[in-house]
Order: sequence, then C-alpha cells, then structure tokens
Amino acid sequence: MARRIPHVRRHQGERVTTTVERHGTPEPRDGEYAERLMASAIKQIEALDRSTRMLDALWDSVRLAVWARSAVDPTGGSIDTWEAVVNAAQVGSAVFRLTGAGEGTVDCRIHHEVRRLPAMGPKKFASAPNWLDAFYYAVICRDRERITELCAIPMDRLRAAGAMHDEYLYHWVGALQAYWTNRQADMVEELTLAFRQSHPDAVRIAPREWLQQLSYPPINLFYRFVKRDHDGFNAALVHALEQHRKYWDQEERDFHVTGLWAIGPLAMACLAFDGGFPIDVVSDYLPVQLLNRSRVGEFDT
Repeated sequence: MARRIPHVRRHQGERVTTTVERHGTPEPRDGEYAERLMASAIKQIEALDRSTRMLDALWDSVRLAVWARSAVDPTGGSIDTWEAVVNAAQVGSAVFRLTGAGEGTVDCRIHHEVRRLPAMGPKKFASAPNWLDAFYYAVICRDRERITELCAIPMDRLRAAGAMHDEYLYHWVGALQAYWTNRQADMVEELTLAFRQSHPDAVRIAPREWLQQLSYPPINLFYRFVKRDHDGFNAALVHALEQHRKYWDQEERDFHVTGLWAIGPLAMACLAFDGGFPIDVVSDYLPVQLLNRSRVGEFDT
C-alpha cells in the first residue's frame, strides 16, 4: 500500500493552490491492461446490435475501461481516454433510454455510431446509483442533451427499479434534477433532505465508509456550488479528494484501478469550472484535461 502523503499548499498570486497526492504507483503493464479493457468494451458495444441483454455488464465494462485509462493518463488528455469517457456517458444514457421503453427500438449513439437497439423495459440496474454515475459522466462530457434527458426521468421510475437503496440517494438525484430544470424551490427541498438523510444515523443500507468517504462529498460540493461559495467549494474539494484517497488507499482495495479518479467530485468540479469558479486544487484524482474541457467537441457525442 502506498504511504499517505498530506496535501501540499502553494501560492499562485493571491490564491493558494492545494495539491492532493494520489495513492498507488504505476505498474509496467498498465498500458496493456487499459488497451485490453477498451478492446473488450468495444467488442461488447458491437454485440448490442444483436442483443441488449448484457447491457448492465457493458455499463460495468465501459466504466472499468475509464478507470484503466486513469492509470496511464492521469490528466485525461489522451484521445483514447476521451473516447473511453464518452463511451461511458453514452452507455450510461442508453441504460435509462432502453429501460424506459417497453417495446420497439430506441436509437442510441454509442462509440461513434447511432445504433437502433431493442427496448428492454424496466430493469433493476436502472437504479438511483447508476443514474448518478450516468449524470456524472454526462456532466464531465458537457453533454447537455444527455443531462436534460436524464433529468426528465421520473423519480417513481428509479424507485420502481426494484433495487433497495437509502432514501438520501433519491433526494440527491432529485436535487440534481431540480437544479438542471431550474426548479429552485424543489432543489432546496431535495438538497436539504439529502443532507439530513445522508447522516450516518439515518442511513440503513450503505456502509458507513462508503457513505462518508465516497457518496456524501459530492453532495457537499454541490451545496457549495449552488451557494456560489468559491472558497468553501475548494475546501470541500480538498476534503472530498482526501476522503476518496482514505477509502481507496486500504490494503484490501489498493489494487483496484477504480479509485484512481474521483468521478463524483470531478463532475461537481466541472459544474463549478463552467460556472466561473476558480479551481484551486490540483490532483491526479481530478484529471485537469477533463476538467478544463480540452477534448470537448473532438467528435460527436
């Protein structure tokens, strides 16, 4: 396990930049691993034209391909990395588009092609946690159309998916949907409930470590964002990345590439960056090229 490194503060003009070091060390075969996972994900995408029954497995595969790219391209500047991230956003969107239709076919752009895929009807994996991941990836890609589509999904549909989740997750989804659709009063109500019901004493299903170190920090970041609290946002971002590292830098988890980027905090930082916030945090958990939109518009998403 990598040793723990405290964050480093540096002055840039009148602002202070804080660096949060990432856990783990590069492995010689990281590049080969990333290529293999990307090839596997593309193969599964091509198989969608024949059947969508393994869509949930594909959703896992495209996210794992992103994580693998994070090991070899920490700043997220490579076109291969951007392609992996876009694939994840597209498949995440397709999960909810296909499970929201009970018959016929649905057009979904995935991996550079518009694919006419058979509808699936309701599925357990069209859940609130997967909605959040799909939303995060759409935000990182700045794909307003996909974000709008996700934010039009009724909460009843997520609740009816059949998976059991803590109540705060539904309010967190509701807060994001209300924000994007300009329903200020609803956003305040949903965000307040998300805060209250994400308290460890109110949570019944999620493990405490996962709640406090991974799931809650994006909620706090979003609160600072909508309050237009620049300094508070940056302080919360440092805390989020430190908690992320604390979760993944454990002996039983440190072999996982899934912790090398902090996707939820990154998505909140993208909202803040686009909203004119100065981002005073530097970290390989927070790929700067994805944050600053360097590949947006490279190809149709």
